[in-house]
Amino acid sequence: MKKIKTALLSYGMSGKVFHAPFLKLHEGFELVGSWERSKKLIQNDHPEVTSFPTIESILENDTIELIVVNTPVATHYQYAKKALQAGKHIIVEKAFTTTVAEAEELSALTKEKKLKLAVFQNRRWDSDFKTVQKIVNDGILGELVEAEFHFDRYNPNLSLKQHKETVNEGAGILKDLGPHLIDQALYLFGYPKSVFADIRLTREHTQVDDYIDILLYYKEFRVRLKAGFFVREANPAYVLHGKKGSFLKPRGDVQEDDLKLGEKPNLDYWGTESQTNQGVLHTEVDGKVIREKVPTLQGNYYDFFDGVYNAIRNDAPEPVTAQEGTPVMQIIEAAIKSSAQQQIITL
Repeated sequence: MKKIKTALLSYGMSGKVFHAPFLKLHEGFELVGSWERSKKLIQNDHPEVTSFPTIESILENDTIELIVVNTPVATHYQYAKKALQAGKHIIVEKAFTTTVAEAEELSALTKEKKLKLAVFQNRRWDSDFKTVQKIVNDGILGELVEAEFHFDRYNPNLSLKQHKETVNEGAGILKDLGPHLIDQALYLFGYPKSVFADIRLTREHTQVDDYIDILLYYKEFRVRLKAGFFVREANPAYVLHGKKGSFLKPRGDVQEDDLKLGEKPNLDYWGTESQTNQGVLHTEVDGKVIREKVPTLQGNYYDFFDGVYNAIRNDAPEPVTAQEGTPVMQIIEAAIKSSAQQQIITL
């Protein structure tokens, strides 16, 4: 197996927690290092790798095939374009870009250069979402009437990271947690007919949006996506109502918390939720009404990286393509317009 030599463009929380552990676990990748501007931290965890002083030192390294663009959102387009122009495959963190035009340009450039671009929508591989996906695909709720996805937290304090709290094209919850919710909705239900959104600033002294309520209009049903920082008592993360029954699932995926604690991912029990977070299914099967807990499927972000490996080495489709990342940006732009005009936006 020829390893894919891979470099990160940042070794903050994203690089340390979400990327490096899986690049080290997958035998098809070799983590060669990260661009580090001021803090030189990667060699504390991985002494064998290189701390690159500039992005040029990565782009000019002919042995590096894959670059992970995990810098602040406002820089994604700039760095992704440079990497593609240098002939590198890329993984781009969410939000994919800051505008639809940027997303479309990167998608076209990827095709022109015959390279691979994967958008890091890792929440498709959360245990709770995978369970919701199975419920939807099994059709056990009957024809859907409505669905509601939440990514709620209680944190009234502003982040210490300046790029997250100062006004810029990539700041705000809409482009932070919003892409997770929007991608999951599009992945399950496809592209909606129209969008209505309410985007607000709720924390004291905040300069960027920290509350979103997005309503996606489909022909026969509606999907509501919500995220905010003032939810001390959590709602179910996923609520689905169909003409036969309902499914409610609390957010329970353990991967991010375990990774932050320094636990190393594996291929056996990784991403296994506690049974206390099982979802409740209340529906009708063969004329009989049932109400029961549903075992949660196992999650594992490894599958995303395995998909990237197969895309590069075996010319398979990327696990999340640029063509899938672009509609997320279209929904974001429509949501911004809808909130500003207080109108439904037809797509």
